Amino acid sequence: MSNSIDLARRAFLRRAALTGVAGAAAPWALNLSLIGEAAAATNPNDYKALVCVFLYGGNDHGNTLIPADSTNYAKYAGIRSNLAVPQAELAPTTLTPASALPGGMQLALHPSLAPLKTLWDQGRLAAQLNVGPLLQPTTLAQYNARSVPLPPKLFSHNDQQSIWQSDLPEGALSGWGGRIGDLMLSGNGGSVFSCISVTGNSVFLSGQQAVQYQMGTNGAVAINGIARSLFGSSTAQSALRSLITAQSSHLFEAEYSKVTKRSIDAEAQVTSALAGLPELATQFDANSSLSNQLKMVARMIAARSSFGVSRQVFMVSLGGFDLHDNLSENHPGLLAQVANGLVSFQAAMQELGVANQVTAFTASDFGRTLSINGDGSDHGWGGHHFVLGGAVKGGRYFGTAPAVAVNGPDDVGQGRLLPSTSVDQLAGTLASWLGVSASDLPLVVPNIAAFSQRDLGYFV
Repeated sequence: MSNSIDLARRAFLRRAALTGVAGAAAPWALNLSLIGEAAAATNPNDYKALVCVFLYGGNDHGNTLIPADSTNYAKYAGIRSNLAVPQAELAPTTLTPASALPGGMQLALHPSLAPLKTLWDQGRLAAQLNVGPLLQPTTLAQYNARSVPLPPKLFSHNDQQSIWQSDLPEGALSGWGGRIGDLMLSGNGGSVFSCISVTGNSVFLSGQQAVQYQMGTNGAVAINGIARSLFGSSTAQSALRSLITAQSSHLFEAEYSKVTKRSIDAEAQVTSALAGLPELATQFDANSSLSNQLKMVARMIAARSSFGVSRQVFMVSLGGFDLHDNLSENHPGLLAQVANGLVSFQAAMQELGVANQVTAFTASDFGRTLSINGDGSDHGWGGHHFVLGGAVKGGRYFGTAPAVAVNGPDDVGQGRLLPSTSVDQLAGTLASWLGVSASDLPLVVPNIAAFSQRDLGYFV
């Protein structure tokens, strides 16, 4: 890991030297801003956005994309036993890819993901097979011998969430979404709306200079004491505003006031921008937290001209995927929320005329074991994920389909998949599409130099 961080640092210093502002007197923010100007999209009117849909708890990939051909289904059913989805239910969701998988393997979406099949057939949805954190390409023999560096604390929720979101161990102060935001700040005029979370605080959207803007499904979160009269008194309301935004010579007080004022100003800007929007014709499920988050992302994208941004990174999430128990009872409902939310979101992007400019993707702590523990599955490593958008080469599988086997050639134990594609490669591909240059990729994904294929080919 230290070698990767050193590589990123060297890349940063090299870029800073090229801008001529690497001297000690040049402020950090200026260095970063100028680097961002060099890396951001050359046409500021060409809007693009990424949307991370994080599935907290570790999604069970074995019951997400399911072997549907007779040979592999029999293996799957033999391993999954009472948790196997009946083969007859897979016929409507069996996928027809642009290129067939080896050995006649066919995959089907879980029946609860049926709404996504239309997007697959329309060429707007692709599947990335067996992706997960890696520090370098790793074979099963190398894993077993521990002869290559491995991601720290495999199979641990918080550690692997950090690896997925930051490409660094737990405790990282920035994520790869936020580091993309760093590079795009100049093209966005330094906008606080470069990185937006509708799901609370996340390392994914934290940059070194870019600050994630957190909001709720109903919009910007106001400070109640200054949003309306305080104790029935406008004087008290005004006094509170003055108190919490006052300038101070004390370092911590000054920073607190700065953050508070930024929050107040941003809330006013968001509230005004959203109030001026027409209602979306696209319907979202009001009873789904994920759909409500995605609807707010759609509304913020609709208001993008009010924020003066050309590049944005968003994050939404859904929890509940840590299904050691009750997999058959709970997993289908969670997948239905994912499918319905993504379908509505894509329809909203079509409605807004930006379907080709917005790409959404799923991510999770890890995949899970193919073997079961009776009523659920346990923590794994690699898993399958979706990439969605009008610019995506849909109807395709990317990566390598793992063998349907426990203790097989792709398995580090209990059906835990050894990833054949790294998070760095996935993140690097998405970052490149958004406008990050090849020379700046190590600033976003520090381990990318270890992989010969940096662009997985998702985009047309």
